[in-house]
Amino acid sequence: MQFGGALGAAFLWLGSGIATPLHADNPSRCAVDDRGREVCLHASANRIATLSPGATELTYAAGAGDQVVAVVSYSDYPPEAKDVASVGSHTRMDLEALVGLAPDLVIGWVTGNPAEQMDTLEALGMPVFYIEPRSVEAVADTIERLARLAGTEPVGKQAANEFREGMAALTARYSERDPVATFYQVWDEPLMSVNDDHLIGQVVQLCGGDNVFGDQHRLVPRLDDEAVLAANPDAIIAGGMGEENRDWLTHWEQYPNLAAVDAGNLYFVPPSLIQRPTPRLLEGAQILCEKLEHTRQKRRGS
Repeated sequence: MQFGGALGAAFLWLGSGIATPLHADNPSRCAVDDRGREVCLHASANRIATLSPGATELTYAAGAGDQVVAVVSYSDYPPEAKDVASVGSHTRMDLEALVGLAPDLVIGWVTGNPAEQMDTLEALGMPVFYIEPRSVEAVADTIERLARLAGTEPVGKQAANEFREGMAALTARYSERDPVATFYQVWDEPLMSVNDDHLIGQVVQLCGGDNVFGDQHRLVPRLDDEAVLAANPDAIIAGGMGEENRDWLTHWEQYPNLAAVDAGNLYFVPPSLIQRPTPRLLEGAQILCEKLEHTRQKRRGS
């Protein structure tokens, strides 16, 4: 394997002994990632590359924002992340730019980053820590693991506990209320939803919603309008890309006999608050729970 430029220089960097190896003398700087691999550092990570918007947000939540030296496109939260050097998108990184920034820890996304590029980073000796939280507890645990690698445990622990407590409070308040048949639209073309194993499906359940596609085998099932009409949900929640997808809701108004349309239960939740597995999921869950509670109240008043 031959590399030029920054990639070629990386091998000299490795040979100098400056690189952070995968074995450590300090066990407190070890953590198991979401691929089941133990990743260890000799010292706290001081130069972190986050290769998805969710990874960026989680790293900042862990208290390590000042250590982030590289992000990818759409890493827009917190606002200061916009000022960090971007090394492409989560599906195609600029490896020359990334290696040139000399990260001592790379935070990858299990299913979102290209395998061949991640393999190259590991071949260069860069510690790669893969994350992909798929439950409420996994979000909190990921914050704590990132804090352990970054040496910011007190901040990470506090953020994780606040998230746990907030989600537990929502569960206690809403999960046992009258169920609301709910369709969560994660995308429009092709039309897609989520099943009960998906993190968003779990949020629907904790809000007392009955996910009408919860029993689908695929985590993100593809559907058509006829499937939604047959399910006849009491509420439709739209997500997607960006912060406004009102046209997704307008689409369903062509079906006036659909229960959600007839009752006016067409809702929007900003996707950055519910489609990223980060602490802001608490805010998104609060909004979703309030929408479903509004549906219940209208139903009682009818």
